Amino acid sequence: MEDEVDRLVAAWRRERPDLDVEPLEVLSRVSRLARHLDRARRLVFSEHHLEPWEFDVLTALRRAGDPYQLSPGQLLTQTLVTSGTMTNRIDRLAKRGLVERLPDPNDRRGVLVRLTTSGQHHADEALADLLTQERALLGDLTTAQRRDLAALLRVLTAPFDNTPV
Repeated sequence: MEDEVDRLVAAWRRERPDLDVEPLEVLSRVSRLARHLDRARRLVFSEHHLEPWEFDVLTALRRAGDPYQLSPGQLLTQTLVTSGTMTNRIDRLAKRGLVERLPDPNDRRGVLVRLTTSGQHHADEALADLLTQERALLGDLTTAQRRDLAALLRVLTAPFDNTPV
């Protein structure tokens, strides 16, 4: 089965036979897949009245476990945004009643961000629907192929995820 990347690579090989375009065979597919995944995720999130960034913050808090709270700094680390952006996001989520700010008992000047019951409900429901959608996207792969693909992608992403920003 041929895809758009096969056509792109063939055209570059014809036009620039002096270049090794083999990286395009992998990374152009990853890039295209990322765009398709982004569209699918946005659709799922919109059904739950969430923006992708809202889902990211809510699920970071949900994964933290009971009592579902993190410091803004911990949220920064998990979502890879600036402190100003995170402050704005927390404000917007608090206004919607999805999170609340609490004083940090270990730091008089600090705050903790806690997931509300409504925030937990939104995170749980959106995650369940997202997993259904993502399972469908992977439907043509066997279990072994999914495992192999995950392992290969980990080799590519681990250096980025383990380098200080």
